[in-house]
Amino acid sequence: MHPAFSVIFLTTLIGVGQGLFLALYTGELYSVVKVLPTQANPNFYGFGSLLSLAFLGLGLFASFFHLGHPERGWRAIARWRTSWLSREVIALPAFMGTVAAYGLVHYTGWNPVFVEIGAQGDIAVDLSLLLGALGTLLCFALFICTGMIYAAIKFLQEWATPLTVINFILLGSASGFTLAAAYAAYLEPGMLRFYGGWAIFLTLLAFITRTASLIRNGRIKYKSTVQTAIGVRHTRVVQKAQGSMGGSFNTREFFHHKTPGFVNGMKWLFLVLVFAVPVVLLAIGLKVPAAAALALAFVAQYLGLIAERWVFFAQANHPQNLYYQTV
Repeated sequence: MHPAFSVIFLTTLIGVGQGLFLALYTGELYSVVKVLPTQANPNFYGFGSLLSLAFLGLGLFASFFHLGHPERGWRAIARWRTSWLSREVIALPAFMGTVAAYGLVHYTGWNPVFVEIGAQGDIAVDLSLLLGALGTLLCFALFICTGMIYAAIKFLQEWATPLTVINFILLGSASGFTLAAAYAAYLEPGMLRFYGGWAIFLTLLAFITRTASLIRNGRIKYKSTVQTAIGVRHTRVVQKAQGSMGGSFNTREFFHHKTPGFVNGMKWLFLVLVFAVPVVLLAIGLKVPAAAALALAFVAQYLGLIAERWVFFAQANHPQNLYYQTV
C-alpha cells in the first residue's frame, strides 16, 4: 500500500498519548498501594495529562489531512455497528475527554474520596482513580479499534493477524512509558526507575511481537495469484504489459513505488531506532541518571516508529497490484 503520512502521524502520535496516560495512571495506582512514594510535585499528573492530550490532539489534527471533506468527518460515526473506523472516531474524543477530566482533577486538587479500604483507611478510591480506570478502558478500546481497522481487512494478508492489534498496543505503550521516563526525570525523579524499567520491558516485548510479524509476513503464501485473478488454471502465466500506457489512481494509491532494497533498509532502520537505541539510552539514563539520555531515547524511538509505520503500510501487498504493478 502507499503509506499516507497523515495516517502514519495519526497512529503514532495517538499511540504515544495513550501510552503516556497508561504510564501516569499506573504510577498513581502503585503510589496508592504504597509500592511507590507519593509524588512530591502536585502538578505531575496534571501536566502529564496535558502532555498526553497534546499528542492526542496532534494525532487528531493529522487525521484531517487524509479526509476528502474534513467538515464532514463527524459523519464517520454513523456506521459504528459494523465499522472499526467509526468506533475509533467515537473512542478517540471520549478518551481525550476523560484524560482532560483526569488531569483537571489533579491540577485543581478537587478529588473527593468515595471509598476507603483498610482498617486505617490506607487505600482511598477517589475521583481520579475512577476517571483513570475509565480512561484505561477507553485507551485499550481505542488501541483495539485502531488496530482492527487494518486487521479486519482479510485480503491484505500482512495485516489480517492478531499481531497487528498487539503491536499497536505494545508499541504505543512502549513509546508512552519512554516519554514518561523522560518526563519524570524533570518533574518527579522518584518515579524515574519505575517508568524507565517498564519502558525497557515493553520495548523488548514489542520487539518480540513485531519481529514475529515480520517473520510471518516474509513467509506468507498469497491466496491471490495471476491465475486466480484472470481465472486461468495454467501453471505458468506471464504478464507482459501493465494494461495502460500511463499512471492512474490504481498505480499511485496502492503501491509505494520504492525498491525492495529501500523497504528492507527502512525495516532495519526502525528495528534499530525503535528497539535497540532506546533500550541502550534508557539503561544509561537510569544508571547515571541523565535526563538528556532519556529524552533522546524518546526522540529516537518516535522517529523509529514513523519508519515502522511506513513499513507496516508498504508491506501490505494489495491484490490489485497483480494487474498494475507486476510490470
